[in-house]
Amino acid sequence: MKYRDRMGREYIKTTTQDQFLDTVYKSAPGRLLMKFLSLSVFSKAAHFVLSSKLSVPFIFDFAQKHHIDMFDYEDRMYTSFNDFFIRKIKPGRRFITKDDRMLICPSDGKVSAYEIADSDTFIIKNSVYTVESLLRDKKLAKRFCGGYAVIIRLTPDNYHRYIFPANGIKSHDREIKGSLHTVNTVINNYIPVYKENTRTYCMIRTEKFGDIIQMEVGAMMVGRISNIFKYGRRTVYRGEEKGYFEFGGSTIVLLLEKDKVALSQDLLKNTREGFETELLQGAIIGESRI
Repeated sequence: MKYRDRMGREYIKTTTQDQFLDTVYKSAPGRLLMKFLSLSVFSKAAHFVLSSKLSVPFIFDFAQKHHIDMFDYEDRMYTSFNDFFIRKIKPGRRFITKDDRMLICPSDGKVSAYEIADSDTFIIKNSVYTVESLLRDKKLAKRFCGGYAVIIRLTPDNYHRYIFPANGIKSHDREIKGSLHTVNTVINNYIPVYKENTRTYCMIRTEKFGDIIQMEVGAMMVGRISNIFKYGRRTVYRGEEKGYFEFGGSTIVLLLEKDKVALSQDLLKNTREGFETELLQGAIIGESRI
């Protein structure tokens, strides 16, 4: 995997998981096996184990392996691995600008950004997506033609709680049932994972950025997307917690309308050159054009 930070520094990091998935997905039997493992029953079983007291011994090794700085998080005892995974960060450990004309990143993660063609399509590696295939709503999808799709991929080392990126009026959540494939970037060479996995989305109607879709995509070992405000219209505020993912890699997708947001050019440039951009929750990803 190729990454850049906001200072332009580059590095390549290939984990044993990356190598394993690349090997498995190259073969038809391997892809069949992973399709079987993407069934929700396996993630439910993992959730049961990782939510039990028996999983507490996994915490220290996991934090050490992924270089997680526990100084950033609440000082408390954890009752299970999942309790640790959804830990809360200390106040002040993520910076959020007071300038409400700036669109902020809703979570920690590795970010890619794509221009959505007027024909409704965008391409991630070898997978072709349409906004309609993501939303399962043709009328709503048309609103985002010519805009942007921002993909924020969370890995196990990231903070797995997420926030609203702007002030606005939030719609009720819509849930789309699907598989629970891994969201490792390797998979997009073989499967259009974001339009196949279980996902939840809402629309946020804003004054500064037009309408925004915020979508949470489940993944293997992530059978649960836990949103705080699921039902009805509600006023929400930039930086307000929206929810969290339980154990595993996960993804947030933001869909932005055409000519409403000046997306940060480094995100587009890095994506074109094959890099994901490492960002923390609250980082600026665009500016209002309204």
